[in-house]
Amino acid sequence: MTGDPARPGPGLGRTGAAARRWAELQSGRGIPPEILAGAPADPWTHDPRDFRAPDVAADTPSRDAALELLDGAGTVLDVGCGGGDAAFALLGPLTRVTGADQQADMLDVFAAGARERGVACATVHGRWPDVAARAGAADVVVCHHVLHNVVDLAPFLGALTAAARRGVVVEMLPEHPLAWLDPLWARFHDLHRPPSATHRDAIAVLGELGVVPQVRHWQRARRHPHDPAWVTRRLCLPPERSGEVDAALAEIPMRGRDAVTLLWHT
Repeated sequence: MTGDPARPGPGLGRTGAAARRWAELQSGRGIPPEILAGAPADPWTHDPRDFRAPDVAADTPSRDAALELLDGAGTVLDVGCGGGDAAFALLGPLTRVTGADQQADMLDVFAAGARERGVACATVHGRWPDVAARAGAADVVVCHHVLHNVVDLAPFLGALTAAARRGVVVEMLPEHPLAWLDPLWARFHDLHRPPSATHRDAIAVLGELGVVPQVRHWQRARRHPHDPAWVTRRLCLPPERSGEVDAALAEIPMRGRDAVTLLWHT
């Protein structure tokens, strides 16, 4: 584990209009209980094999921002670490890493990746910010593609800030990463989803916490289309309907490539 416990963050627990708006938008994107009850498989569980960090890290604005904060050497806390994409992109100046994730088998992949790379590592199992005290502080905190899984965003962001000695780097998409599937929810379940929370909403919540981040807009590398079987499970449909889902996927726009990096100093 990293050393000193996370100190209280600015505005931790405070709720303003932006935080309430975020919570309302996020809550509206849940799966109704009657649909979830009929799902043949858990639509939320990720296969850790899909999250193994690449051997060669992508050169992105998020990586650049974290390297700026590390300034040659330092420790990193990766919140919602998955297989370690965000943290292991910082090899070289990275002296020690802690990964926090609510999925235990993801932490196994993360720890294996650290061993392969010769990086001193600790893991913390549980939901952020509940595990913030156990995770401790680090020079730099990174958090990639997690915010759209959070409903109560103010304490989540406050705990990220509190854990960082130098600064925080958040990577996210401009809208919910599965918003592109909204036409399929309407088609297969007659479920019409409300608009997604956006990166601007997240920035507004940070503003209520007294944080004004640097904002860097960029485009990710082109990604392969999703496997229809994966989408079928996400839509709470049985595997035998994957052919229908595949046909429907051809009729909707592909998910966008836009991404946003938020950087703030502590």
